[in-house]
Amino acid sequence: MTRRPVRPGMMSGSLLLAMVLGLAAPANAGATAPVCDAGLAQFPAVGKQVRVEIADDPAERAQGLMARRSLAPESGMLFIYDSPQTVSFWMKNTLIPLDMVFMDDRGVIRHIHPNAVPLDLTSVPGAAPDDPSPERLMVLEVAGGGAGRMGLQPGMAMAHPRLDQKRAAIPCG
Repeated sequence: MTRRPVRPGMMSGSLLLAMVLGLAAPANAGATAPVCDAGLAQFPAVGKQVRVEIADDPAERAQGLMARRSLAPESGMLFIYDSPQTVSFWMKNTLIPLDMVFMDDRGVIRHIHPNAVPLDLTSVPGAAPDDPSPERLMVLEVAGGGAGRMGLQPGMAMAHPRLDQKRAAIPCG
């Protein structure tokens, strides 16, 4: 049987068929799963991690980062809900600009709101109006501009032990 060479940028028919049928290995197959720590939100796609405080009960989520005058680089607060839900935030009593990174129940970034204005009472929704699945499980707040400096983008996944590891886009090792 004669095989036609596959040029760069082309896929073999069998690889294309495997991908269509969902049989091909994911892009990160063979990659070492990150060792997770509850105090770190890890973004392996860009090799970044954020030291986080956890806000996982109603009182902690209500307080958030209010009254803080600064936030260390690559640190923030990770809001964790009991189940995915529609969320929105505001900046009441928040003194520093924040980037809000909204993630689904797999840890995938679905929406980023950059540079939320300090003390603004305008609601910041966790999803774009046309998002068919607006429910969020986690929201990461970092200093304004931090998400961009780290290269975070919608579609990227976070590794964290509080995600259901059977569903996580990037399970912990």
